[in-house]
Amino acid sequence: MTQSHSQAFVRTEMLAEQAPPVSEMGAIRWMRENLFSSIPNALMTLVSLFVIYYVLAGLSPWALGGIWNADSLSECREVRDALYGEGREVACWAVIADRWHQLLFGFYPSELYWRPILTLVLFGVGVAPILFEHASRKLLLMTVAVPFIAYFLLWGGSIWGPVAVALGFILGWAILTYTQDFLGSLGATLAAIVLPILYWLYFSAPLGNAVQDIVPLGIEAIGSDQFGGFLLALVIGITGIILSLPLGVLLALGRQSDLFIINKCSVIFIEVIRGIPLIVWLFTASLLLNYFLPPGTSFDLMLRVIIMVTLFSSAYIAEVVRGGLAALPRGQYEGADSLGLNYWQSMQLIILPQALKISIPGIVSSFIGLFKDTTLVVFVGLSDPIGFSNLIRASSDWNGIYWELFIFIGLCFWIFCFSMSRYSQWLERKLNTGHR
Repeated sequence: MTQSHSQAFVRTEMLAEQAPPVSEMGAIRWMRENLFSSIPNALMTLVSLFVIYYVLAGLSPWALGGIWNADSLSECREVRDALYGEGREVACWAVIADRWHQLLFGFYPSELYWRPILTLVLFGVGVAPILFEHASRKLLLMTVAVPFIAYFLLWGGSIWGPVAVALGFILGWAILTYTQDFLGSLGATLAAIVLPILYWLYFSAPLGNAVQDIVPLGIEAIGSDQFGGFLLALVIGITGIILSLPLGVLLALGRQSDLFIINKCSVIFIEVIRGIPLIVWLFTASLLLNYFLPPGTSFDLMLRVIIMVTLFSSAYIAEVVRGGLAALPRGQYEGADSLGLNYWQSMQLIILPQALKISIPGIVSSFIGLFKDTTLVVFVGLSDPIGFSNLIRASSDWNGIYWELFIFIGLCFWIFCFSMSRYSQWLERKLNTGHR
């Protein structure tokens, strides 16, 4: 007995596409997964939203209703009373509009603001080939020249002073390149460090002055006492960051060295520097550093602070880099030895690239801390942004104003520190630093 089937069980055409459920797409999905994924998370989200609303509801009328056009705090209050009624709390942003140039440039002459601005632009061009691989390698020439150009633009004076200092680096490079055959790697390295230092201490200044007498060439000189505000913070912070990284790497290698004297000197330096607060070292730079220099040598206060901030930061960088070196498997060192590489070749080609990659978060964190710690220079008589806020509030026009100045200063510091943090995260993702 046969049975006929009139219904087909094999589909002959595709179903039409349908939209996914609303709960699985767009903002609703994101909120469900990130804000309301569970009952505790939902409660924390609601509490957080209430706190944010409470803060913004109290802060927004004060900040957004602020006054920008006034020449003094009393005039600002008169405008406030006319617009909102007596007793209304509103921000007096007019102090920022009136004194922003002092917060940024300090006592630097206003007609010469182009010099620090040009310096910042040239610095960005100079660091581009170091920070970004797609930047032209030709810009490395600018990278080498920027420190000397920046000094000449910011401080002015004779152009032969920076040129004489640059000759010290050329001297060190020449010694390191041409004396290794008869001094050895270690001897050439020590000579390339010691001899340029002696040249800078005893010969660079007389040489620059002598050439200036023969060929006078320069621009208007600006004293360090005219630096202030964020210009001062940037000069100290950027210089400390640039100089402390290579010095910190050398200290980290010295601490792991098998040579007894180098190892113990590195350990003592790191432990002594890290064991004493930065403010104490700043007072040391301000009061005592000249006693340890050759007779007749005189460094201005700003340069002494830069030296001490650099040494302080280098001790912390050394420990961060040492952690990266310790994290590498022993096989990396053995692999370098099996390739017949000497110590410096193995460090340059195999060990340090991996150790620095591991150490990126700690290094950038130290840099951020260094930049924020530049505010401590106010205690040794330098007018950083905090110091200038005190000077502004000491004037009769703006006596009694606080929050507006501190918010502006905090916002400026946050922009710089957040930028460094974001670059660090981008560099970690690019180098695939994280563990999978």
